[in-house]
Amino acid sequence: MAYLTEADVQDYVNGICFKTGPPGKVGAELEWLVTDPEQPRSPVPLDQLVPLIEQAGAPPSGSTVSYEPGGQLEVSSPPLPGPAWAHTALNTDLAHIQKHLRDAGLCLDGYGLDPHRSLSRQLTLPRYAAMERYFDAAGTASGRTMMCSTASIQVCLDIGADPADAAHRWSLVHRLGPMLVAAFANSPLWRGRPTGWRSTRWTVWAALDSSRTRPVPSTDPVASWTRYVLEAQLMTIREENGPGITSPGMTFSEWLSCGRPRRPEPDDLVHHMSTLFPPVRPRGWLELRMIDSLPEHWWPVPVAVTAALLDDPRAALAATEATERVPGCTSPGTWLTAARSALTDPDLAACARSCFAAASEALSRMGAADLATLVDAYRERFVERGRCPADDLLDAEGAFA
Repeated sequence: MAYLTEADVQDYVNGICFKTGPPGKVGAELEWLVTDPEQPRSPVPLDQLVPLIEQAGAPPSGSTVSYEPGGQLEVSSPPLPGPAWAHTALNTDLAHIQKHLRDAGLCLDGYGLDPHRSLSRQLTLPRYAAMERYFDAAGTASGRTMMCSTASIQVCLDIGADPADAAHRWSLVHRLGPMLVAAFANSPLWRGRPTGWRSTRWTVWAALDSSRTRPVPSTDPVASWTRYVLEAQLMTIREENGPGITSPGMTFSEWLSCGRPRRPEPDDLVHHMSTLFPPVRPRGWLELRMIDSLPEHWWPVPVAVTAALLDDPRAALAATEATERVPGCTSPGTWLTAARSALTDPDLAACARSCFAAASEALSRMGAADLATLVDAYRERFVERGRCPADDLLDAEGAFA
């Protein structure tokens, strides 16, 4: 039996999490709240939803369908050669799924946080039961909210061509993170009331165990992620013939050192890493987790913008220069400012204007002219006016107050 050391953890991070290769592939994971307009305050039971999706059959462009603990539906594309391909594939697969949902009187809503319904965990898988026990034991009230009521757009981009390119892309995507939170904030309501935050979803995640949700340092990616993995609290220690141990009260590094109740094995490292949720998570690709779910018309915009800013050299240079003008652009305070104030913050607004303009120009060079048009429409409606989708929701809430 092979037992792990800290050197093994670093080797895994270097060889698997930061496996390099020519960049250009794009993927996205779109999470949606499923609602019944006839019963808007009630969750849609999974035993109603799952058979409908199974009846629809496999999505024609190869996306996979899965479910989050509260019944949120996730549609995940395969990695595809550029944002235009990803957009076409996901649009096709969403239309395929939505036809069956509409026939049953259901719809997909794009919000970062369920604005009205009470949370209800529907999935009973051991992973989610253990996660709920862990957050409850830690006294983290937002744990169940995160699991059952939040939804995001996760953009997946390549690590980089070589270690130097990977380090540059790792640094840039962290510098862009607060701007992306701000530009796409879409969760200002919870239980029918304004929360004081434009991305309440971000604050829900930030209020969890910080050892597994805070941003990873944007310096040396392999060293930073290795240290993050080692210093994060263990959520569970799995046992072959039992439910395992939840909240064992140690970090992964401490488990390596003490070897109790048993010594960790490679599968334990993989499991532990699956319970870590920083805004940028390296998985052999860069998984961007900071973006709120958006209304159907706008979901392609964050996918297109992030792909352009990382994969087009001219846009990447413009984005780097734009983030350099945001004071403390990767500091914890800047992330929170982005979640609270979004593009009413002048520094984040200026950064967003520069980045969206650069992304639009890049998309035309990348053979994605239709996406450039959509990005420009989003720019005109939100970014150039210092607004985000959350502001539309707040305006509507005020109109009906």
